Amino acid sequence: MTAAVAADPGLLVVGGGISGMTAALEAAECGRQVILVEREPTLGGRTALLYRYFPKMCHPTCGLEINLRRLRANRNVRVMTMTQVTAVAGRAGDYAVTLKQRARYVNERCTGCGDCARAVSARIRNPYNYGLDEIPAAYMPHGMAYPQRYVIDPSIIGTPEADKARDACKVGAVDLSMTEQTLTLNVGAVIWATGWKPYDAALIQPYGYGRFANVVTSLEFERLADPAGPTGGKLLRPSDGKEAKNIAFIQCAGSRDENHLRHCSRICCMATLKQTQYVREAYQGQSADQGADQGAKSTVYYIDIRAIDRLEDFNAMVHADPTVAFVKSKVARIAQDDGNANLVLHGVDTEGYHRYAAEHDLVVLAVGMQPETDGVQLPDDIVRDSSGFIEGCTSGGQFAAGAASSPLDVNRSVQSATAAALRGIQVVHRAMRAEPRA
Repeated sequence: MTAAVAADPGLLVVGGGISGMTAALEAAECGRQVILVEREPTLGGRTALLYRYFPKMCHPTCGLEINLRRLRANRNVRVMTMTQVTAVAGRAGDYAVTLKQRARYVNERCTGCGDCARAVSARIRNPYNYGLDEIPAAYMPHGMAYPQRYVIDPSIIGTPEADKARDACKVGAVDLSMTEQTLTLNVGAVIWATGWKPYDAALIQPYGYGRFANVVTSLEFERLADPAGPTGGKLLRPSDGKEAKNIAFIQCAGSRDENHLRHCSRICCMATLKQTQYVREAYQGQSADQGADQGAKSTVYYIDIRAIDRLEDFNAMVHADPTVAFVKSKVARIAQDDGNANLVLHGVDTEGYHRYAAEHDLVVLAVGMQPETDGVQLPDDIVRDSSGFIEGCTSGGQFAAGAASSPLDVNRSVQSATAAALRGIQVVHRAMRAEPRA
């Protein structure tokens, strides 16, 4: 007897970062219908906020732009931004999903002209620069935003500022009557590509993040180095705006620590090695032996450097850089010199077994990765490991992709997402070929 072929139940991909985009595109290009949901106003995730990739040191446009072109050209993908999954019920091949979509207050007519942003005077902390600067309350998230459409911050809705934005729009794209919507849909498989978030550095009390202005996270430093970032690419100290030229990088800030994150986050070592090159390039032509007022120097405080396979060459290159020094040590604590706001790092060099009190004008904490699903109400059949990463699903129709499954860099996230898409396609294919259920 020939099995009946059902309509394509499609796939739901939760999360629009590099993993979610990859999973959605791989499934769609195999002919499956895909709904890609992202809770932020734009796709791209944390990858879009990088200044450079390692080890090639190229800009994220190298990878994201290709995926955005693929998305625009593929009718099998429906993108829904500012949308979150609130419930998933059912079984493999037949899931009922409830979505909640927040109001953007800007419709599809938006041309990206920016008139609404110029019209408002209210400002908000810029979430895409981790709050390091401010932007108008009507804003385009960033240069690579998809969709290329402005957002009206809800903090000004119901105020004269929102009316200014509406009145400034010549094409009627600002729609202040938009409201939150709840939608339900049926899909055959769900791919969780919810990504990761940085560990809260303020919880590592001896390092003084949040108390000392010149202690920043590796993600914040990434934005400082970017010409599109809050300082135009200049490495300026938050305390006084002076150039930072003697920079300390502290590894495993919260990772591999039973008091914080038990796991190794895998990307931190390479991220720091990459960022030392930002320092060198920022002061190109100035020798490290010219002194603190001229040359720039990076000092990496580490337990061990985990750079494997193809990344070892990059590691060797940085170790040969005369502007970079390595100290094998777990920094015990950080104090601040109240006279110049410099930071004094205290610890023991485990190679020379001597104590140090080293002064730096900026400290960068290589914070660990934790799953973005922490605190999110996932379906009951999702299985997570001791760190909160998704291991699998007992019903067999939900899969994790990228950093939702474990700490991964961009390259390995793309590989993971491709595998998740293939598994999702198999579930949908089986559902389509199954006998009709009574």
